[in-house]
Amino acid sequence: MSQNLLADIFNLSEELIRAARAKNMTLATAESCTGGLIGAAITATPGSSSVFHGGVISYHNDVKISQLSVDPESLKSDGAVSETVAKQMARGCRERLGVDVVVSVTGVAGPGGGSAGKPVGTVWIGMATAQSVTARLYNFPGMSRNTVRDHTCLAAMQALLKAIS
Repeated sequence: MSQNLLADIFNLSEELIRAARAKNMTLATAESCTGGLIGAAITATPGSSSVFHGGVISYHNDVKISQLSVDPESLKSDGAVSETVAKQMARGCRERLGVDVVVSVTGVAGPGGGSAGKPVGTVWIGMATAQSVTARLYNFPGMSRNTVRDHTCLAAMQALLKAIS
């Protein structure tokens, strides 16, 4: 991870914790392609335990189904890297952990696993609040596996901050 990206993530984590505290909101993550990076970035900030309850690393589809209530039919029809699954991951995590806001991520970090329809760097970031469940497509083409994961972490934290603000 580049020093600038690392600094951006750490600064964003501090801002995120302050914003969540100010609004008395609790947070959690449902992570696939990032494998816990978002939760690790958030918990790198002292005092994060006052707002961050935890996360589910659902790298395997069985965990998406059993721990996040993702519909197996959605995994078959839409695939794990899809708007539908990102939304279901966020909603399921929010229900499971009982928090105010959840960010979810599912994507193709590479270097393999991509396809014409979902090339390496394709990522869906979901968000679940009491009011809505949404997801947005991100593309990080031409990047290494770790760079895709790092940029996904940053984008997810930015989306989480926006949802709180």
